[in-house]
Amino acid sequence: MDLENSGVLIFTIGGIILLFVFLYFVPVSLWITARFSGVRVSLLQLVLMRIRKVPPRIVVDSMITATKAGLDVTTNDLETHYLAGGNVPSVIKALISADKANINLQFKQATAIDLAGREVFEAVQISVNPKVITTPKVAAVAADGIQLIAVARVTVRANIQQLVGGAGEDTILARVGEGIVTSIGSAATHSEVLENPDKISKLVLQRGLDAGTAFEILSIDIADVDVGANIGAQLQTDQAQADLKVAEAKAEERRAMAVAEEQEMKAKSQEARAKVILAESEVPLAIAESFRSGNLGIMDFYKMENIQADTDMRESIANPKQKGSSKKDKK
Repeated sequence: MDLENSGVLIFTIGGIILLFVFLYFVPVSLWITARFSGVRVSLLQLVLMRIRKVPPRIVVDSMITATKAGLDVTTNDLETHYLAGGNVPSVIKALISADKANINLQFKQATAIDLAGREVFEAVQISVNPKVITTPKVAAVAADGIQLIAVARVTVRANIQQLVGGAGEDTILARVGEGIVTSIGSAATHSEVLENPDKISKLVLQRGLDAGTAFEILSIDIADVDVGANIGAQLQTDQAQADLKVAEAKAEERRAMAVAEEQEMKAKSQEARAKVILAESEVPLAIAESFRSGNLGIMDFYKMENIQADTDMRESIANPKQKGSSKKDKK
């Protein structure tokens, strides 16, 4: 009896396991649901989906939704897109939304947008309901040197035809910012911009900034314009400081050159004085040689001394200060 009970238990457990394996590979309930929903799919196709590691539930549910919405898609199309790494339910939702909004969106185009990494359903929603993008603060300087800081709101609508290969929101924001800078920079004064900020949006909108992007710009509205720093005055101040430093450097250069010239003149003067002293030291030797050779007599020497003394007296009478200084030098 124990062996019979054990055999029955093992047979029962094995049967249950086989039943679960069968129901896993052959989802009968899912097939029944598909048949009652008008989706033609065979049990063999569901089994093959399991083998190809494609969740039958996702494909069947998407097929039921597409069939009820009147879309012309097949299970092979959905399997192919899933195996390519796409989001099948999102594509079906996007196709239904586009069909209800009378937007021409084909299955291949929707799958291409999805595989490109864009949210295809969100793109269709933006195409139906435009999206508002707020730019960061854009600083620009008018012709009078006053800085203005502007913030714009850009209303865009998704361009379905340009979603694959078209530039995104970052490009739109960069182009709008560039247009704002150009518009403010071309204004003669900052007061003109403050009085008519709509001129900025008009000039920017006329430049066709949405070319080559995945969006169509509907409007550009300047939300806020603030006055910043006086850039012109700052530049003039910086230039004046730079000129002052250059002038100070040139003045210091001239002063250094003057000091160098003065030192050179002093050196030359000292050299000349040394030569005079050297020459004066040779005078007594010349006089002595003249005495020995008989070219100079005693009376001639006294006359020369008297002339020298008379000359010194005249110079001292004419310039008393020089006399005092000469006495100090002798001391």
